[in-house]
Amino acid sequence: MSAHEHPCTAPHHHVDDAADFVAVVERVCRERGLRLTPIRANVLRLIAEAGKPVKAYELLDWVREGKGVGADAPPTVYRALDFLMANGFVHKLASVNSFVACHHPSSNQHSVPFLICDRCHSAVELEDRDIVRQLDARARELGFKPQAQTLEVHGLCAACAG
Repeated sequence: MSAHEHPCTAPHHHVDDAADFVAVVERVCRERGLRLTPIRANVLRLIAEAGKPVKAYELLDWVREGKGVGADAPPTVYRALDFLMANGFVHKLASVNSFVACHHPSSNQHSVPFLICDRCHSAVELEDRDIVRQLDARARELGFKPQAQTLEVHGLCAACAG
C-alpha cells in the first residue's frame, strides 16, 4: 500500500451496519463523557442507514414518518447534527449541503477530502492525511492560519464513469 492509499478509499460507503456504528458511537460517547440522546442516536442511525449523503430535511422527513424516536422540529434535528459533527461522528458535505457518517467514529474530529459523484451522489471519505497536511502547510507558508478544511472533489465515480 503506498503512502496515499488507505483501506477507506474503497468506492462505497463504509458504514456497513448502522446498528454496530451507533453502538460504537454510544461507547465513544460514554468514554468521552458525552450524552448521546435518543434523537441524536436516531439521526445518526438514519444517516448510517442511508449509505449516501443525506440532507437535513430528508432526515426531518424520516423522523416525521416515524423512522425511530425523536422530535420532528427542524431545530431539534439541526442540534443533533451539530452535536454529531462537533464530535466527529458525521461530516458535512458543504457543496451538496448533506451529511455522511464518519468512517472512524472513535477518532477525534478531523478533516478529510471527499470524492463526490455528481451522477449517483455517492461520497467517498478519502483517508489521505498527506493531502490534509499539505494543504495546511501551504496555507501556513502563505501566512494563513487555517481553522478548518473542507475539500470536496466532484466528478464521476468509477461505476458511473464506466
